[in-house]
Amino acid sequence: MNESEIPIDIHTLKLQDWLISRRIVPKNGQLEIREIHNKIRNALQDMPSNDQLIQLLAKTNINYFHVKEIIEILKQTEKDTKSVFGSYGSQRMKDWQEICRLYEKNSVYLAETAQIFVRNINYEIPGLRKQMTKLEQQTDDCLKRAHDLNKPETQLLAEHSALLEQLGVKEDNLHAEFIEVLSGLPELYAKSLQNIGRIQSAFDLYAEVSGQQQGLPILRHLVEFGNTTVYQYIHKEAPLVVEEPPIRLNLTVGDSGKEAINAGNEIDFGTDDNGGTSSTVSAEIIDYGDFGNVDLPETDGGNIDWGIESAPTDAVEINFDIPVEEYGIVVEGTGMDGGTAKGDQAYTLLDSPTYRDRFFDEIYELESFLRLRLFELNQLESSASNIMFSLMDNMASHDAESIRKLLHETERIIQQTSDEQTRHLFQLKHSPKYANLLATKLQQMNKAVEKLRSNRDLLKQKAVELREQRQQLNPVLDELLQQTRVLQSHIEKDISKRYKNRIVNLMGGVN
Repeated sequence: MNESEIPIDIHTLKLQDWLISRRIVPKNGQLEIREIHNKIRNALQDMPSNDQLIQLLAKTNINYFHVKEIIEILKQTEKDTKSVFGSYGSQRMKDWQEICRLYEKNSVYLAETAQIFVRNINYEIPGLRKQMTKLEQQTDDCLKRAHDLNKPETQLLAEHSALLEQLGVKEDNLHAEFIEVLSGLPELYAKSLQNIGRIQSAFDLYAEVSGQQQGLPILRHLVEFGNTTVYQYIHKEAPLVVEEPPIRLNLTVGDSGKEAINAGNEIDFGTDDNGGTSSTVSAEIIDYGDFGNVDLPETDGGNIDWGIESAPTDAVEINFDIPVEEYGIVVEGTGMDGGTAKGDQAYTLLDSPTYRDRFFDEIYELESFLRLRLFELNQLESSASNIMFSLMDNMASHDAESIRKLLHETERIIQQTSDEQTRHLFQLKHSPKYANLLATKLQQMNKAVEKLRSNRDLLKQKAVELREQRQQLNPVLDELLQQTRVLQSHIEKDISKRYKNRIVNLMGGVN
């Protein structure tokens, strides 16, 4: 094999050391390159107006090969200054020819070309590709984050729709809609108690075991009379007139969320129109009568005159069929005016805050009792203890299956009377601040959905911008690759000439 056929393989990372070790370029080539660059900056201050020059000088890095192109262009623009001896009188041409000469001295141009080539291979191209990869990752990340916002938006919309469905409103006019749905509250109470008669035997069993025949009074009243007014429960008779307190909804428009939340945190003690804590408590206090403003007559001895005659002259037959109204007597209810249910006594048992709590106390007590009885029956089946048989003799009429059915019916009543819709409407009716609290919650949900949608749109817009930036780097990378390929070709040809046209391969270059 001839020597000219043996290729010269040079690794890109060792190219500059290889050139210095072969004494092709000087060790102090950087100082000479810095001086040449200073001359290039000075020469650029005085350049003719030429489209080719403008396009060529637009390049950020002007190297030896650009200088040769500039000289060729100046040969056309400065040809009028050329003498018969072939020299140019133009200072521009002299400056660029001097720069070219300095490049060719000691092969400084090859040192600079190798330096630019190695920098492009090791830093510029990888850095640009890394930047493009980063932009792609950021684009994918923005799109992923925008997609991830769909889940909380769907959850918020579902919660918002569920709350509207529970309240039975459409959020068009909350004040009017709240008033409308509150009118259906008695129907909800009636529906939840329609099967309460099925647990009548549970009351009897409770009374039999506990020995309290008058236990669970509210539940017994609900089974016998239904969801009557508190007045009827207390006085054992239906009122002639029911004057239920008006519904007050402090639903303000335009309140900030913070103000609404602070308003919702205030405790409503449920004061009635009379200024008392609750008319129910006062109604349950025994009324011992009222003497009014009539002064009591006194006898001489200071004793009370009971108005009893010592001896009736004739026996008088009393006619009990004469209505008392004929004698001008007015019958008044205890704490009420002529059978009129007012204040808390005008509410039904399930609608009164006080008696609703008592209702739940009783029904939870009944549920616990049934659970305990069911547990005892299960223990009885698995135990042959005579003591257990003697304790359960009074429950012979109820087996585990019947107790389980009663417990199931009791749990169903608890669930129906304390479901989400009933609780919302109950609070809405008896807490003036609750309407504002619900309106604020709905408003915050809407704002949260709007914010999620806005953030999603911003992320999508940012993804579009990042994609455009990534696409703008494509021509930059192509130009840099093309420039590096040209430099690689120049280096390989220059070294090949120095070694009898042997093939030179720069390993790790641009393919």
